[in-house]
Amino acid sequence: MKITALAITALMAAVAPASAFVGINNFRSPALSLSTSTALKETMEAYESQMRAMAAGAPVVSGLASGSRPSATATPTAYNTVAPDNFKLAQRWRKKTKQLATLGPASSTFEMIEKLFLAGADVFRLNMSHGEHAQKKELLDIIRQVEAKYEHPIAILGDLQGPKLRVGKFANPDGEMLQTGQAFRFDLNETPGNNQRVMLPHPEIIEASEPGHVLLIDDGKVKLEVTGTGPGYIDCVVVVGGKIKDKKGVNTPDSILNISCLTPKDRADLQFILDIGVDWVALSFVQRPEDIVEIQRLILAHPAGQTPARPKIMAKIEKPSCFEGNSLERIVDLCDGIMVARGDLGVECAPEDVPILQKRIIDECRNQGKPVVVATQMLESMIESPTPTRAEASDVATAIYDGADAIMLSAESAAGAYPEESVLMQQRIINRVEGDPHYRQYLQSFDPSHDNSAASAIIIAARQIARTVSAKSIVSFTVGGTTAQKASKKRPDVPILAISPLLTTSRQLALSWGVYPEFVEDGVLNTDDFRSMLGEACKIAIKKGLVDDPNDLLVVTAGFPFGTPGAANIVRVIPAAGPTYWDASL
Repeated sequence: MKITALAITALMAAVAPASAFVGINNFRSPALSLSTSTALKETMEAYESQMRAMAAGAPVVSGLASGSRPSATATPTAYNTVAPDNFKLAQRWRKKTKQLATLGPASSTFEMIEKLFLAGADVFRLNMSHGEHAQKKELLDIIRQVEAKYEHPIAILGDLQGPKLRVGKFANPDGEMLQTGQAFRFDLNETPGNNQRVMLPHPEIIEASEPGHVLLIDDGKVKLEVTGTGPGYIDCVVVVGGKIKDKKGVNTPDSILNISCLTPKDRADLQFILDIGVDWVALSFVQRPEDIVEIQRLILAHPAGQTPARPKIMAKIEKPSCFEGNSLERIVDLCDGIMVARGDLGVECAPEDVPILQKRIIDECRNQGKPVVVATQMLESMIESPTPTRAEASDVATAIYDGADAIMLSAESAAGAYPEESVLMQQRIINRVEGDPHYRQYLQSFDPSHDNSAASAIIIAARQIARTVSAKSIVSFTVGGTTAQKASKKRPDVPILAISPLLTTSRQLALSWGVYPEFVEDGVLNTDDFRSMLGEACKIAIKKGLVDDPNDLLVVTAGFPFGTPGAANIVRVIPAAGPTYWDASL
């Protein structure tokens, strides 16, 4: 393919401000190692053959399982002697939608966590609702060992429990059966409950309740409607009867409670996960934008929160109050990512509303360029079965078609009988959907907003240039991840290779759609020599298996001065062969 600088410049002129610089390298490739290209393709074919054999139950015959690297005596690749990591040529690395796996009793060993990673997990979730701090630290250490073994950034999400609203105790240890239509009272009296009343040890609920409001007990199994209120009590009528037992959960879909979404336990857990160094913090029970501000202040007050390595905040949307007025837009704007927590959201909202709310949340996140995770009951039957129901497979596919950045497993990977199979099934669905021509049409039908900055223009231009010249990847040099996230927001046709000198940034980007993060240590990346930075980009692209021919093209974006947040102002098109084959004018 012959590309002229004039063609690229004309393209940029249509989409970028005049101050943005565009470069295109005329490269020579007459005798550019046909054997090199053949060797890379043979490597891919051999590895795919091995993966098929493994799926059929054949033993592993190479160093893949131990994470060994290709032999130094192998056929040299295009850029000096860089060889691709063979395991990174497998299907696990070809997907753009990311996967979160919750860790628990079924996935607490190095061997299982490694299997989940190789099966497709990009982010591991530590659920602070269960287990002790020492257990979470042990899991984090194992994840970092897997990360080091495979030289690939892995994100860790610490998920705070949030306030648990529960009824008090009953005199009958088996609880009480409430009949539809009967009267029932919640009060602050500590006397054990009966068929007529029970203590509700949350005065905030009593204060916020009004006639007509609904109270849901035990995940909505029992439904009551408020008929009257008084000092320290709520009178209700039972709308949906059922048994109510000690300490069952209470949901208040109609009320905004005057309580913090951070309990004393959450504050202690937050301090702990900040100390051990998680990459993301998930905040449960978000009711309003002010909840995000509260946790931001706590993180910034922590010594780790005052550094560039501070964790990003993910808000879990599970309360109807998040959709009042412009609350959703403000919450997305204030946080760094969103989780569609369909468990409690499905309790407090009508089931038929949840799919619509899911799409609304995803659209808002895509519009603002914030990663969004769809969670809860995605492959629920795989807790006990090696295969999902067809409806579950369709549910996972729908989240992907909607444009979610990531999909999550909860009990399936934490406590189920088939954790590895669950992650692998999600990966198979991802690969199948992303290979569907309709998927690309769905993604392109949504046009997220963009500002008028030079950085946004560069990102838009890079996506169009990559499509025009059939580039294999967009390379983004980034410090804080802003440029890579903007590229992800535009959902380009090709992978985004995000190269950062900050390990935390590389890990956090593991959650973003289409981003292949790479950490480059200080001293390796010479930010004063752009030519050497481009050379490093070629090495990494080969190593990650993003290119398989020396003539493959990369579209590279960067900002100078390097390290300025969001300052993308350069785009170059280069062949993967490396500096030896570039025009000397670069």
